[in-house]
Amino acid sequence: MDLGLRGRVAAVAGASSGLGLAIARALAAEGADVAISARDRGRLEAARDAVDAAGEGRVTAASVNVRDTEAVRSWIDGVADARGALHIVVPNAGGPPGGTATAFDVDAYRDAVELNLLSQIAITNAALPHLRAAGWGRIIFVGSVSIRQPIPTLALSNTARAGIAGYATSLVADLGDSGITVNVLAPGYHATSRLEEVIGDDEDARAAITDDIPLGRMGDPADLGAIAAFLAGEQANYITGAVIGVDGGLSRSLL
Repeated sequence: MDLGLRGRVAAVAGASSGLGLAIARALAAEGADVAISARDRGRLEAARDAVDAAGEGRVTAASVNVRDTEAVRSWIDGVADARGALHIVVPNAGGPPGGTATAFDVDAYRDAVELNLLSQIAITNAALPHLRAAGWGRIIFVGSVSIRQPIPTLALSNTARAGIAGYATSLVADLGDSGITVNVLAPGYHATSRLEEVIGDDEDARAAITDDIPLGRMGDPADLGAIAAFLAGEQANYITGAVIGVDGGLSRSLL
């Protein structure tokens, strides 16, 4: 299936590894020009090479701290200026520390909201003028299965990422028939370095997670990348305001 992404310009934040990298690679494989960003310059260069090898589109990489609103705006404006347009934006950031609700003080919650919610709003605000100018756009937020089914040991993530769904749904009404769609990916457990940080080498914890997933396995990051690429494509032009679970059936929510 040709998703119609050849010649489109995409910006993917938090793309030096894990789910962000998988999304960038999937977009590049469909022919899009992809600009990636992250903080770690070493991992970023390796990621740029991986995305470049995935497709024919042009790939650029920039070290950006998503908490720095001016740096985010400079990156987004630079991508649009260099490529002549911006069509697809994937706001994304790493996850906050794990722990239960009472394990953190208010400063930890404030930090999590800044990292996982406010940074995504900043990226979106920077991108919107360019998407409007193009008359066609895709905003694809990266949330978590916890938007639908909170995970007790990831209280900071539960709190911050739920706000992504609220913001995205509100944004849909503002954008109306502008040609810009807004959707939220809600990934479950995928085999990423982030997961390794959370559970380490605890095989019992790994088994407990897998046992609770109806498909019987953790996801490959490429599974999420494929869905992101579809949402970015022409065939998804009537999908907006959706929170799409990519979790192997983990979430039991009816909505």
